[in-house]
Amino acid sequence: MMLAEALHSGLESTLHMSRFFICIFVAVFASDVAVAQNSASAPAVAPGVTSAASTDVTQFQKIEDSWSNAVNRHDQYSLELVLSPLFIDVSAQGDVTTRNQQVVQVINGEDKTVSIEQKVITVRMLGDIAVANGTYTLHHKVGSAPVDEKGVFTHVFEKVRGGWMCINSQRTVLRQDVNTKQKKSSNSSDPFHIPLFSKGNK
Repeated sequence: MMLAEALHSGLESTLHMSRFFICIFVAVFASDVAVAQNSASAPAVAPGVTSAASTDVTQFQKIEDSWSNAVNRHDQYSLELVLSPLFIDVSAQGDVTTRNQQVVQVINGEDKTVSIEQKVITVRMLGDIAVANGTYTLHHKVGSAPVDEKGVFTHVFEKVRGGWMCINSQRTVLRQDVNTKQKKSSNSSDPFHIPLFSKGNK
């Protein structure tokens, strides 16, 4: 009788232990599945870099549009809302200007045909600093001849009172050698592709 009770007690202990380990296994398995699902649904993005479809790019495209519209409409007030008092601009020709000089150019510039279009491609968020890269087309005159200057830009923004103001602008013009273009074979590919300037736009 004592042997039967001992066997029964041992069997119950074994069953309790089995149930305990089964519960742990189920909990761990469910956790692993959840982590795997989250990892699969989250796209791999480089640290601090956003894609062209991100809300950050959309946000800064609106700022760039405000900037472009201010220049195109010769709107001093709107331009001052985008450019920081600390703003420094380095043009594609290497000219360095401040915000005040930019505002004066917009108001009193001799070339009334000046207009600009800017398209944000990527944005890097670094706390209260954001770096936007993209393409631009600047319509202006050289002498009496109209010119479309196409290039790339890097704009550095600082977060101020909940908004973003540009503190630095750097532009690089994309030069095209006509003779080189004619010599290129039709199956050659460009080493660097700018989305705004596809072959259909050239």
